[in-house]
Amino acid sequence: MLHRRLFAAAAALTLALAVVPGALGAIVHVRVEGRTQTLFGATQPRATASNALEALDSASLAGEFFYHVTDASFGRYVDQVGRYGASAQSGWVFKVNGVSPPVGADQVQLKDGDTVLWYYATFGPAGGPPTLVLTKTQGRCYQVRKQDDAGTLTPAVGATLRVDGRTVRTTAAATGCPTGRHGLVRATLAGAVRSNALP
Repeated sequence: MLHRRLFAAAAALTLALAVVPGALGAIVHVRVEGRTQTLFGATQPRATASNALEALDSASLAGEFFYHVTDASFGRYVDQVGRYGASAQSGWVFKVNGVSPPVGADQVQLKDGDTVLWYYATFGPAGGPPTLVLTKTQGRCYQVRKQDDAGTLTPAVGATLRVDGRTVRTTAAATGCPTGRHGLVRATLAGAVRSNALP
């Protein structure tokens, strides 16, 4: 009789643990790019969050950085992350899977596998800056693409790779191939938000 009760309790606990992660939020990847440096998650580590604002909160807990949310007539928005607050033409924005949603961060429901990018942006007549996306190609090569707010990807012509403190130029197809053993690789391009990091 005791064995049945223990088995039933263990089965109930296993079921509860299987259900809880979905109730708490999705398992997503998070990165926060500051004005001058990456504040959290260059390699886009995983976090649990139900919406994009919770993803920022998870990152701030893991990375121990400050952020502030303001309630306004049009909803909640992030007006400061780290040392830099929003101003007339600059502020904090986010993308989910490379797309800038037309709603507040607390209104974007996330699902497992989503990628959330928060970044500091200065807006001009043409809008905000593109974000860079770094992917590994054949061999030891990397491709750099820029992504607009709609998620459209185009080659990031003129981008450079940052590899262990040195610069590797990319080709006309925005591809670069670092030589030798190396650590993490990042991409930069003037006027764009720095890329994710890859080994």
